[in-house]
Amino acid sequence: MGAGFRARRGELDLVCRRGNVLFVVEVKTRTDDAYGAPLEAVGSRKRQALMSAATEYRALTEWRGPIRYAVVAVLLRSNGTFAAEVIEDPFN
Repeated sequence: MGAGFRARRGELDLVCRRGNVLFVVEVKTRTDDAYGAPLEAVGSRKRQALMSAATEYRALTEWRGPIRYAVVAVLLRSNGTFAAEVIEDPFN
């Protein structure tokens, strides 16, 4: 697994599996911090949308294992490089 999923109530950027755990991954990219850090863009509204889409994914695929969440925060630099950070369980 590793592709996204478009649900009626939102979109999952990535759906990945590690062992018996399904990870719903939100990818947030920023070119600067004028509008906040990438992780700050994943608030309660986005959390609800992710959880609703994950519930729909679970029903459609008949996934029975646990579902966890992660955010990949990407900061693009003006020199063409980037920094990325993976935050597992950002809602806990």
